[in-house]
Amino acid sequence: MDLTEMTFDGARPFDGYGPGFFRVGGEVVEGAIVLHSGGMARWEGYADMTALTRLADVVDFVLVGTGAEITHVPADLRQAVENAGLGFEVMNTPAACRTYNVLVGEGRRVAAAVLSVERS
Repeated sequence: MDLTEMTFDGARPFDGYGPGFFRVGGEVVEGAIVLHSGGMARWEGYADMTALTRLADVVDFVLVGTGAEITHVPADLRQAVENAGLGFEVMNTPAACRTYNVLVGEGRRVAAAVLSVERS
């Protein structure tokens, strides 16, 4: 099998996650975040639509990580993001982190808005 090392061309990948935190490019960050090739910011969750819609000139679509389990997101969040011209995909946070890394490694214009996996 041929394995190709993944490069991120300046984007910071998810290195890991755990209860209440993410590790991004070697930095530990607590709480929910929005990550894209241009940077990282705190995310206030589903009510914080502006954090996602303002990315319309930077990314083509947003992956939303809903925590440990996949759940429905509010319809107004989906509508606001789609009205901004962005694609929108909902999955659990572990899948969103993995998918983001693969897509950024391919040079895709994507953002991940992820809720942390809750502490048990």
